[in-house]
Amino acid sequence: MTKIWIKKSDDELKARVFDALARNVNYEKETVFGVPGSRLDEKVFHRDATFLKDAPFLSTLMENPNHIGCHTLELSEPFFEGTQEIERELIEICASDIFGGEPGQQDGYVASGGTEANIQALWIYRNLFITEFGASLDEICILCSSDSHYSVDKAANILSITVAKIEVEEDTRSVTAAAAGDATRRLVGVGKKYFIVVANMMTTMFGSVDDTKCYVDAIRSAGAEFRVHVDAAFGGFYSPFSGGNVALNFSNPDVSSVTLDAHKMLQAPYGTGIFLARKGLMRFAVTKEASYVEGQDYTLIGSRSGANAIAVWMILMKNGPDGWREKIMLLQERTRWLCSRLDDIGVAYFRHPNSNIVAIRSQSITREQAASHWLVPDNHDNPAWYKIVVMDHVTAEKLEPFVELIQARA
Repeated sequence: MTKIWIKKSDDELKARVFDALARNVNYEKETVFGVPGSRLDEKVFHRDATFLKDAPFLSTLMENPNHIGCHTLELSEPFFEGTQEIERELIEICASDIFGGEPGQQDGYVASGGTEANIQALWIYRNLFITEFGASLDEICILCSSDSHYSVDKAANILSITVAKIEVEEDTRSVTAAAAGDATRRLVGVGKKYFIVVANMMTTMFGSVDDTKCYVDAIRSAGAEFRVHVDAAFGGFYSPFSGGNVALNFSNPDVSSVTLDAHKMLQAPYGTGIFLARKGLMRFAVTKEASYVEGQDYTLIGSRSGANAIAVWMILMKNGPDGWREKIMLLQERTRWLCSRLDDIGVAYFRHPNSNIVAIRSQSITREQAASHWLVPDNHDNPAWYKIVVMDHVTAEKLEPFVELIQARA
């Protein structure tokens, strides 16, 4: 049941955002000497543009609030408390209304993207295992599927811990219980005792969705310690509305944190991810040396734009939960239509039934055909798949000529 995510009119959005900006620090009316930031340079970005009075997001960009820190915790910098409050509400909507958490039992912040949010999660769990269990770096292992995002490899490099990827079934893009069991036993046999599971809610290439149970059962059988992070960078604003029934959310007691990307399906400005975690976990990422920041800093990125949080909040509130669900239903139907047309002409593809990603096997399409419509390969040197992501701009009117092109050159 929806708790605080309620559709708002344009006037309500404007009133709320401008009220928040009025509660932030005002560099003209107040004597602000200690903050090394300010509005955007007025010699380049003119504040007297008449349209700004009807443009809450652009006005927030101009005012340039710095949302350093994690505002769901007790203390934050007071200079931007108005827009911080909107970010707190956004985190609550994502954690509770979309990802099934109990109200007020999750922390989080608006990150620079899914990569940062994933690294934040793995950083927290690495530190948790070291602090709470006395783990050494070589005893900690990230466990995920071979279809997982490259940010997992980046995190392993930065954090100096191991990543082990389990091969997926070719036709289902799923990790089997047998494969998870074999991998876990092998890893425990070479000294791994602490596992960070990264479960995917729509992988970047295939839109496939993991089931945490195969990982969790295998690790529990091996007697090892674990935490589960959900990488929902692609699917976080899609899969919960498209009929999927895998418990990759906070209703599952094994799930501790979630990554979302608002600059994908939500169409927020690029550089807008979201990190969510159960209460009590953010402390493992505190940087106590940030003593000049009120409340200290618990985030990987430090200073970050408050305007991005405003953009995401506005998009969600403008649509409302029912409007957003309707949008996903339309994309689902359009994706099903595309798959039926590919079936008609005998094109081999993979599509998870609750996803808007269609991955076409490279044998069914030429490089030239793929390039003519900007399809993305799984590997630029030797592609095995090319993917289509069905978005608002990917209409049936545009898809039909593409299908006919493949059919004509088959």
